[in-house]
Amino acid sequence: MLTHVVVFWTDKPHGEARDKLLAATRELLTQIPGPVEFRSGMAVPSPRGVVDDSFAVALAITFPDRDTMMAFRRHPLHTKFVEEYVMKLSARRVAYDFG
Repeated sequence: MLTHVVVFWTDKPHGEARDKLLAATRELLTQIPGPVEFRSGMAVPSPRGVVDDSFAVALAITFPDRDTMMAFRRHPLHTKFVEEYVMKLSARRVAYDFG
């Protein structure tokens, strides 16, 4: 198993950009085969200093293997998602892959 986590910051974390990006992440899963599990959501405010709650949206996608993850990344709907939502709505993003 391989998990891909992406954290997004928007110019307006509590506004329209966040809501559009979150909706787009949820729609993405319904259209591309391959993931074993998919979760997305907004930052949960925390008083704990170790918790970074400055982001707007995060997603975690678990794949059965690296080949499936790479096929997902190359899928035309993923490419469209990146161009239409990620590049236009996120001011910053960080990705983590672990397995």
